[in-house]
Amino acid sequence: MIICIVGPTGVGKTKLSIMLAKKYHAIIINGDACQVYKELNIGTAKIKEEEKEGIPHYLLDIKEVQDEYSVCDYQKDIRVLLDKYKDRPIILVGGTGLYLKSALYDYEFSPLIIKDYRDYSNEELYEMAKREDANLVIDKNNRRRLENYLNRLHKVAKEPKLLYDVKFIGLTTDREVLYTKINERVDKMIDDGLVEEVKCLYQKYGKTKILSRAIGYKEIINYFEGAYSLEEAIREIKKNSRHYAKRQYTWFNNQMNINWFQTDYNDFSKTYLEVIKYIEKETK
Repeated sequence: MIICIVGPTGVGKTKLSIMLAKKYHAIIINGDACQVYKELNIGTAKIKEEEKEGIPHYLLDIKEVQDEYSVCDYQKDIRVLLDKYKDRPIILVGGTGLYLKSALYDYEFSPLIIKDYRDYSNEELYEMAKREDANLVIDKNNRRRLENYLNRLHKVAKEPKLLYDVKFIGLTTDREVLYTKINERVDKMIDDGLVEEVKCLYQKYGKTKILSRAIGYKEIINYFEGAYSLEEAIREIKKNSRHYAKRQYTWFNNQMNINWFQTDYNDFSKTYLEVIKYIEKETK
């Protein structure tokens, strides 16, 4: 049995994954593109060692900050794990939709074709990409990702089909509640030492690709480089996190058959029991 837990930041995905793993004696595989990197801890809300409660976690902290790691790499790595642990329950948890889809579907990538986009503005590249995928989740200001998308097009030769028996679980909440939780989470990250974490990484590695694009890291680096005040950087992290959450909902609703459950922040056990009830019904 494979259980895939998705949703935006701050809705309880990690907490639910631990509870389900304990019940079903499952392993947990990371489905977040930034959490594969070592040392990116506070800004990615990475689970702490003591929070794992002895449950095996995979595809966390497998790459160095200066390394490159693509969705194709993730697909190869996770397929090895899905085969190795095919006889026991597996829980995938994360918010990077393309990573999860590449893992669970017969997702094939078209060959990379390098084109010169120097004469195009970011807005023009974004519109070109949107014509390929109306549900595109790339920031229009992220030129590198837009160019990579247009070069590879992240298209498949056929409509991908699900390869495994998967229970898709999505955690959600009211939009205003979510945005408040995201804002509070960013404030906690700052209190927990996010600025110091980014400063250490920036001094150690410079402006690597992952630090240049990961929310929470790129904004603080802009603060170090004088583009923002610290207060402006924090506001940008909150804004970008909220926008990303909105894009995540759009992507998952259009790309996967997600069964959504409301997060009860006052009594999370109610959310957990609703999910268990659904899983037990689906496995009969």
